[in-house]
Amino acid sequence: MTSTTEDAAIEGLRDALGALKDRERVAERLLDSSAKHSFDPDKELDWEAPFEPGKWFWPPELVSLYGTPMWRRMSEDQRIALSQHEAAALASLGIWFELILMQLLVRHIYDKPATSAHVRYALTEIEDECRHSKMFARLITRGDTPYYPVSTVHRNLGRLFKTISTTPGSFTATLLGEEILDWMQRLTFPDERVQTLVRGVTRIHVVEEARHVRYAREELRRQMVTAPRWSQEFTRLTSGEFARVFSVAFINPEVYTNVGLDKRRAMAEVKASPHRREVMQTGAKRLTDFLDDIGVLRGAGRRLWKSSGLLA
Repeated sequence: MTSTTEDAAIEGLRDALGALKDRERVAERLLDSSAKHSFDPDKELDWEAPFEPGKWFWPPELVSLYGTPMWRRMSEDQRIALSQHEAAALASLGIWFELILMQLLVRHIYDKPATSAHVRYALTEIEDECRHSKMFARLITRGDTPYYPVSTVHRNLGRLFKTISTTPGSFTATLLGEEILDWMQRLTFPDERVQTLVRGVTRIHVVEEARHVRYAREELRRQMVTAPRWSQEFTRLTSGEFARVFSVAFINPEVYTNVGLDKRRAMAEVKASPHRREVMQTGAKRLTDFLDDIGVLRGAGRRLWKSSGLLA
């Protein structure tokens, strides 16, 4: 089916958010934005500048232990060290996720017209994600922290998800990985308490990810209207399960060990923390509201999202 035929087939179709948008027009606008607002992190950022004494690597309110009894007992230097390790762990998580995303995008466009704007934008997004992954890796290398890979279980679950995911499932997972981190990074890059290099990395990521979110949202809207019912139901279940995986993978327990904390006690305090629960639900709210509007958060899938802690 050609792109023109596909667009004609959805003409007049609507969801709770209104009429579905023309796929090619969305992609053309995103391509134009990419041409005007894309960055080369190797040239844009000063990688040789020393870190500034006393500055955070992540806003303290977003550090997992913030507000817990353990946090209150930690020294300021230890808190800042934890922020640095958590920033490295989130960068590591971002690389894992973006490797999955790039493979899903290639699968999405495999049988679509290569000359369409929709495919050209997907290729442009893959270019962005390659730069982001290299940027995150360089940030980790620049700091005094290790690389924090996800667990073997999560790595294998990611491999399984890439194999069985449908198109709407892929775009739901894409938004899950992008929007919570995007919310956190929007708080990070203007925060003068945070290291200049980290602010620069998050600023680049926020600007370029805004296009990725738009692309994924518009395609997911289309898919949830046009996909077969079995595919829609499968998306609800797999997205709920991926939310559970992602919410656990969001914290790497080894960060606590590496700053001299008892990781079991730390994880227990994070799990019991009302502040942390509020941070994660607030970060996910824009996404969960959207998914609710387009019919993803229903039935067993909704219950899985609630059990992930990302949906109130």
